Amino acid sequence: MEAKAIARHVRVTPRKARRVVDLIRGKKATEAITILKFAPQAAATPVLKTLESAVANARVKAEQANEPFRENDLVVAATYVDEGVTLKRFRARAQGRAGRINKRTSHITVIVADKEGAR
Repeated sequence: MEAKAIARHVRVTPRKARRVVDLIRGKKATEAITILKFAPQAAATPVLKTLESAVANARVKAEQANEPFRENDLVVAATYVDEGVTLKRFRARAQGRAGRINKRTSHITVIVADKEGAR
């Protein structure tokens, strides 16, 4: 069984979030949570919340299907970061010009599955 969680419009650039997501891909869910708790990057916090949400979704799915739930058997089957909406802002520059500032957002997706259900 697999469960998925998506965090949309997270105010972190996709490039920085992908660095964090690459750390946990393919690892056990409990190990990935530990890695993210101690990761120094700011993007680790929203990725951690999304991973914890995916684990909670797996727990709910198992309860609904009357299956036993073992958190230690969960593996991060897939995780990826897509680019979200870019907020466009302007900053004053020299001689009356305006410089464009792009505030990028991300969509973080985490899929957890049992060991035998992992891709």
